[in-house]
Amino acid sequence: MNNILKIENLTKTYKSAGNTLTVLNNINFSVEEGSTFSIVGPSGSGKTTLLGLCAGLDRSTSGLVELNQIRLDNLSEDERAQIRNQYVGFIFQNFQLLPTLTALENVMVPLELRGEKNTRTRSMDLLDKVGLANRSHHYPAQLSGGEQQRVSLARAFSNDPKILFADEPTGNLDAETSEKMVKLLFDLNRENGTTLILVTHDMELASKTQRIIRIKGGNLISDERTVAI
Repeated sequence: MNNILKIENLTKTYKSAGNTLTVLNNINFSVEEGSTFSIVGPSGSGKTTLLGLCAGLDRSTSGLVELNQIRLDNLSEDERAQIRNQYVGFIFQNFQLLPTLTALENVMVPLELRGEKNTRTRSMDLLDKVGLANRSHHYPAQLSGGEQQRVSLARAFSNDPKILFADEPTGNLDAETSEKMVKLLFDLNRENGTTLILVTHDMELASKTQRIIRIKGGNLISDERTVAI
């Protein structure tokens, strides 16, 4: 099976008060196309930074990030944005919906940026898939946290991404809503064949994926296969 993501000797440092802070130190792993994968670790371990680098949201200090056989570390910010729009879906813990747009319009944005046709119909189909067709004309402030997260899931799948990154996708949800969200994530992953990469502190959620890596203090300390199918 082909690798959709390859990380080699990835390091991220910041300058702080004249000192160098190492957030990630020489990280190496690859992710198979169509697989499910978790990044776990305590707060401050560097896992969200790692996710952002994998998705091309930020640039590493050194090392290689290759997404869909394209090296991201050599690209400009605009070029990385183009790659994300073409291949990547992203779900943020705090939803990051545009407050002045309706649920439907939020889902339509990536499609319109790609210049696609029938954006309204496709976006309504996605909202229907996540159970929100009847809330399509509501604004984010009129939706519950779980509903906003489902809108963000529909938006993430609007461009048929080859890879979906989810940063603590259930972190702001109650147990019942969290369970529904997880089912949606894995159902859509199976239906679309999309590679799913989660950052989570929830080991029960992580155990549902086929592979788990653990990050601590910016270092990769374990990499294990699970029995998940």
